[in-house]
Amino acid sequence: MFRIVKTRYFLTLLFSSLVLPVLAADPMAPIEPKGDKPVKVACVGDSITEGAGADKGKSYPSQLQALLGDKWEVKNFGLGGRTLLRKGDMPYWNEGAFKDAQEYKPDVVIIMLGTNDTKPQNWKHKDEFADDYRDFVKTFQKIKPEPRVYICRPVPVPGEGNFGINEKALQEEMPIIEKISRTQKTGLIDMYAALDGKPQL
Repeated sequence: MFRIVKTRYFLTLLFSSLVLPVLAADPMAPIEPKGDKPVKVACVGDSITEGAGADKGKSYPSQLQALLGDKWEVKNFGLGGRTLLRKGDMPYWNEGAFKDAQEYKPDVVIIMLGTNDTKPQNWKHKDEFADDYRDFVKTFQKIKPEPRVYICRPVPVPGEGNFGINEKALQEEMPIIEKISRTQKTGLIDMYAALDGKPQL
């Protein structure tokens, strides 16, 4: 449990350092909160986003909210165990949180999914991962006004992994995610590079 909490804490620090500069980077102009209306940020993902294993109020979206202040509104739409694959064992597509995140009308969307897709029962559908990911991104890009979407390269799998999550499939995912970032003109947050070689975190 200590390992999980420590990882969540590090991810909070990492997002603090990555998300803020990325909001001001190409292909999108910087976001400047104006007036009394906060900039709304939807954090979409699995247990890492949800904050499983972290103390109450210590998920990365909660701490990102504290960092950004009251001119921003960060909402956590993370659900543990969920997949991006439509044919995965627990597709995010089928959850109320998916609809809720869209109806939230966010200004910014941060998507961190793919870790649970590496499980053997899910990765057998890997030929559909690219299309499903692209469609997932497009769903948020269709919101009016269009939010700025950032997708993440997943975190490394420590050791042999757990629950079937594995590094080999993760390595197959990453070029797909990078290509989607280019073709869909999203921001890309590289969680893998930031945590690679740091199993203690």
